[in-house]
Order: sequence, then structure tokens, then C-alpha cells
Amino acid sequence: MKFTSAKSFFVAFIALFSASQIVAAAERVVAIVDDYMIMESQAKRFKGKGVSDQQAIDKAIDDYLVQRAIQQSGVKVNYAQVDQIIENIAIQNGITYGQLLDALDYQGITLQAYRRQIANQLMMQQVQQQAIGQSIQVSAEDVQAKAMQMIEQAKAKGNLKAVSGTEHRVSHILIKTNPILNDAQAKAKLNEIVADIKSGKTTFEAAAQANSLDYLSGADGGDLGWNFLDAYDPAFAKVARASKKEVISAPFKSQFGWHVLKVTDTRTGDRTEDAYRQKAYEQIVNSQAAEASKDWVKALRKVAHIEYIK
Repeated sequence: MKFTSAKSFFVAFIALFSASQIVAAAERVVAIVDDYMIMESQAKRFKGKGVSDQQAIDKAIDDYLVQRAIQQSGVKVNYAQVDQIIENIAIQNGITYGQLLDALDYQGITLQAYRRQIANQLMMQQVQQQAIGQSIQVSAEDVQAKAMQMIEQAKAKGNLKAVSGTEHRVSHILIKTNPILNDAQAKAKLNEIVADIKSGKTTFEAAAQANSLDYLSGADGGDLGWNFLDAYDPAFAKVARASKKEVISAPFKSQFGWHVLKVTDTRTGDRTEDAYRQKAYEQIVNSQAAEASKDWVKALRKVAHIEYIK
């Protein structure tokens, strides 16, 4: 009797296993989003009157992209902000906080459910902003082409706005740290070089040729040529901006290593093209952001690799 029961159980298990295998075999991949497979059963959830198979697949893809964006965003809701929003809703509607709670209760909505609803809206807004930001792609070539177009149009209309700024001619000596030369030693070496220059043992130009590890400028006595300071590393630009002409700076560190510099001259330079490049960049970014805002899920699609399986 025990044998019969075990046998019956075994047969039933095999039948169940076979049925599950048939179901699994019948399941079909309809699309791949990056490394994630969209199954036919997922798409069927979005089928309805007037919804084609392709539209259902697209809806399943969009649903996955939204859920993934939420998970990856790391967005956290500040419930103190949520409570402030609820208080503001009451004020904007000319009612007290208690009257708002009564109104919610009348509609069968608890305060906690209402807080969650607003929290979700805030979270989705932040996820949407992140998605739009990640979808914006601006190339230097597009910015340059747009800027030149804007300049030509302004010239044709006679309203080109010239912009000027201060250019600096800077010379420097660069020492880089390495396993046998630490920060303190690099700084000490520069102080020694500056002392030799000030004592007349050498010149800045000769010291740069002999010691600077910026080989290109070093060959020219440390001369970097004429540039606007925003072309440089921020730490370098800060020292150059504060320096007086022909005065050697104290040693300082940038992302490239340790420097001393001197400003050899300044002049007023034409920054018109730079200004129009900035305007062109802003216009391209704003245009892409506005387009992405119309349907932010398209922004998610823009940065995803989607392959439809026929």
C-alpha cells in the first residue's frame, strides 16, 4: 500500500513537472532591453481593446524602464517635505488642516495613504528629472556649428554683441610627484629653484627648460602663451588671477602636480565666440530637455538598447 502511494505521488510529480515545462517552453521572449528579457506574458498584461501586439510590447518595455529607473535612482523621500506640502495644499484651498483631513476622510482616503501618494509623486518627479538629464547629449561639434550659425545671423541683422575679457600670458614650472618624490619634496624643490632665480643663479626660463615636467612649455621657458584663465585647472587659474606681473608665485598644487608660475603680461581679448558658444550650448540643452519633458519615458528609451525579437 505504501509502495502504491509512493508510486502515485511520483507519477503525479512527473505530470506536474511536465506541465510546468510545457508552460515554460510556451513562454517567448519578445524583446531584450539591455540585458533584460521582456516575456510575451508581460506584454499580454497590457493587451486590451485597440491595443496591438506591438503596442503591448512597447508598453511592457516602458513599464520595465520606469521601474528600473526608480530602483537605480536612489531617490529618497523627505516626509517632512511631504507634510509641508500637505499643509500648503490646505492653505492654498483656504481651509484648515483639520478640514483637509475631513475632506480626505469623506473620500475614504487615510492621511497615511495621502502622504504615500504625494511621496510617490515627488519621487517620480525626481526620477523624471534624472532621466531627462541623462538623455541630454551635446557634442562639441554641435555647439560650435550652432554658435557659428548664431554669429552669422547676428551679423546679418547687425546686432552682434561683442564680448571681451582679460587674457593672461603665464609661464610656469611643473614638478610631478612619484614614488621617490613626495609632496613635501616637490614643494621643497620648487622653493629651491625659486631661490636660485631670485639670487640670480639662473633665470625662470632656464629653470623651466631644465626642470619643468611640462615638456612642451618647458622647451619655451615655461611660456603657456595667451589664454583666458578658465582654460586652466581651477587651482592654477586661482593663483594666476591673484598674481602680479613678473612676480613668481609660491609653490602650489593642482591636479597635474606642483607648480610655480608668473604672469608675464595681460591684455583684453575677444570672447565673442566663447559667449556665443555658451548661448548655443544652453539653447541645445534647453531644447533637448523640453523635448524629453513631453514624454520622459522616451528619455529612458534614448539611453537603453532595445532589441525586438520576432
